[in-house]
Amino acid sequence: MMMKLPALLLLLLLPLSSASLQDIVKKSSQHRNVSVNLAPEDRIPEITSKRTMSTDEFLPSSAMLRQKRQTTSFCNSEYLQWMTWTGSLPGGYVGISNSDGDYTYVCKYNCHAGFYNPNYGPYCHYPYADKEVRGEPFDILVNKDNFEILEWQDGSYGSVPQHSVRTCWDYDIYVGKNKYGLGKVHVRNEAFFLPWKGSEYFYKSYQVLTCNQDVLSEDISDVRYNIDGAKISKPVLESMNNFSNINNDCRQVPLRPSYSSKERFEKRWDITHSFKAGVKMTFTGGIPGIISGSVEVGGEVSFQFSSGHTIVQENERSVSMEITIPPRHTCTVSLIGYRSQGRIPFTASLRRTYRNGQTRSMSISGTSTINQVSNIHIEVGNCEPIPGTMPCV
Repeated sequence: MMMKLPALLLLLLLPLSSASLQDIVKKSSQHRNVSVNLAPEDRIPEITSKRTMSTDEFLPSSAMLRQKRQTTSFCNSEYLQWMTWTGSLPGGYVGISNSDGDYTYVCKYNCHAGFYNPNYGPYCHYPYADKEVRGEPFDILVNKDNFEILEWQDGSYGSVPQHSVRTCWDYDIYVGKNKYGLGKVHVRNEAFFLPWKGSEYFYKSYQVLTCNQDVLSEDISDVRYNIDGAKISKPVLESMNNFSNINNDCRQVPLRPSYSSKERFEKRWDITHSFKAGVKMTFTGGIPGIISGSVEVGGEVSFQFSSGHTIVQENERSVSMEITIPPRHTCTVSLIGYRSQGRIPFTASLRRTYRNGQTRSMSISGTSTINQVSNIHIEVGNCEPIPGTMPCV
């Protein structure tokens, strides 16, 4: 009896496996009657319960799996944003003209990509569960200042190119299209899904929206400082160094000592722009400074720029002052500087150059921070008798 138990278990498992397989076949065949104008490679073969099929027929090929594994990055840009629909199209909207001549706009409801058409009301039309569904509130895809170069690239069977536009960072749903209109590419379901006239249609060949990340260089120029909006702190005295001058004679001694110290000028620029690793960036503009409590901008210079870029300039400064030291006294002399700090807002033009020769420009803003010690001078401190010396006769 014990020897027959494995055979019995196998017989029990086979119907369960067949039921699971039939579920897969059923889910695939549900799309068969809703696909219109499919290309030959998009047609789903007729599946009957009489046919014995291997589960391998429902798995993607090894070539497709390799292609999916190679797609490790998606479009991550601060200028390509999903913005909540507010009743009117924002500037920089992304859209296409489909085969019917209608212009439709890329939208999403939750994480489902679809299309918005003003003629069909304030809704995002997206494909879901064999139907065209209307969703609101929804988001519109916006390319701020049209700064990103957006390109449609070919995909098939759930594959997506590098730097594809994803609806949500933790979902495998991407913005797709074919000649009939906009929809979604679902990697797990290995197809592009199109919402149209109440139904969901699916295709194995499609195009995916991508952003060009092949940037050669970025340049910041036309820097304009908002001097009226600058915030300058009140200068604070700061001791740079202390010196002692000793007179052991029984007569007063006039001295004119000379001392040197360094004035320090630290300038920092922070901008509202994320930097791409490995991309050369150049800054061309004037250098601000604080003189007598006001901001003045010096001549234009160019330098390699990085996030939170700081320039430090030090100038050697010599100062002297005539002092008189009483007999057998020590007098203290201090070098004093003024520390000034300020924050100056600015705007500038950012120009991005791609390896294919195309360029994009936009306005950016930032803040320049100044921290400087300048106006070094001498201050004479107290003069004290030299301890342990005999009084002069």
